[in-house]
Amino acid sequence: MYVCNCNGLRQRDVRQAVEAGAQRPRDVFARHQCTAQCAKCVCDMRRMIDETRQSYALAAE
Repeated sequence: MYVCNCNGLRQRDVRQAVEAGAQRPRDVFARHQCTAQCAKCVCDMRRMIDETRQSYALAAE
């Protein structure tokens, strides 16, 4: 599923960026060498980043 239609970023792209260390939507865009266009995706990216980081924290316990 697409998260960012402007740049063609999918959920898997966001997850890969988070696994590589992205902590903010800005980091996700930088990882994929693009920038936010309309910024409608930023809230979804923040949610995905938070969920992924929480799941990593639970797995580490």
